Amino acid sequence: MSYAIIRNEKYNRTSLNGIYRHNERKNTSYTNKNINHKNTYKNYAIKRCDMSYLKKFDQIRQENDLKGWIKKNSNVICEYVITSDNEYFKSIGEDETKRFFETAYIFVKNYKNLGDKYILSANVHLDEATPHLHLVFIPVVHSFDKKSGKETDKICCSEFWKGKDSYKILQDNFHKYMIRAGFDLERGVERNRKNIPLEKFKEVTNYEMQEMFKDSKNLENEVITNDIEVLRTEYKRVIRKFNTLAKRYTRVKNVVEETMFKSEQTKAENIQLTQEIESLENENSYLKNFINKTFEYVSILFDFPIDRLKRLVKNFVEKRRNENEKG
Repeated sequence: MSYAIIRNEKYNRTSLNGIYRHNERKNTSYTNKNINHKNTYKNYAIKRCDMSYLKKFDQIRQENDLKGWIKKNSNVICEYVITSDNEYFKSIGEDETKRFFETAYIFVKNYKNLGDKYILSANVHLDEATPHLHLVFIPVVHSFDKKSGKETDKICCSEFWKGKDSYKILQDNFHKYMIRAGFDLERGVERNRKNIPLEKFKEVTNYEMQEMFKDSKNLENEVITNDIEVLRTEYKRVIRKFNTLAKRYTRVKNVVEETMFKSEQTKAENIQLTQEIESLENENSYLKNFINKTFEYVSILFDFPIDRLKRLVKNFVEKRRNENEKG
């Protein structure tokens, strides 16, 4: 069973150099031991970026007059990692694998009316364990400005991914699109599926592996005979054992793939949450400072004690809150 996998990660400006050097293979050395440098020449770009991601981002932002309030920790870039499993790509061959990634690119271009111009780069990596596509884009939201009466485009990652089911909807749509394009794939693992505890995972895999090796012992004894009936019986027994082992292998493989996928997904979500918390803390600090400065200026302007002014504002806010609760 193979899955249509699409994952999303968000980055702020300070992170762009790192993903640029990895995706475009600009590093001289890599900690990722899965990279086979002998196959790096096989990598190719569906959309090539002719400069660093940071420069390209600034260029696209300026050329398209993109709106949006961007702070130091604001997420301004998203990256899809699109793939399936290695066995699937081997089974469909090189040409279909290429069509898989090109089809995925078209899906991203059309999803939420993003458009090709807001995609920075799309690189297919064939020098790692499993072929995959890194697609980097700006999360642009199309809206209508009532004041000017014109359509406006703005950078807003939180609005682009608005809603608790936004990733589920993405995976649903991606799977349906790939199925319609002729790729026989299951839907990727849902985010809300329960994680498999590590100890349970070890227990399951150890049990299955022990069963596999225990059953395989009978296959190691060679049967030497000229009796056709004995050979026929032995042949049927071997086929049954083979089918049993194949099913157990598939079960172990699915558990491992699902657990690894959830592990990567959880790690990405933790990074995202950490960034969001840091961003909220900075914004909260900024607002507190802004409010305190406002109190100071109003106090000086009207020659009014600042402590008394704060009490009046606090009483007013509490009064309004009580009125709203009653109403």
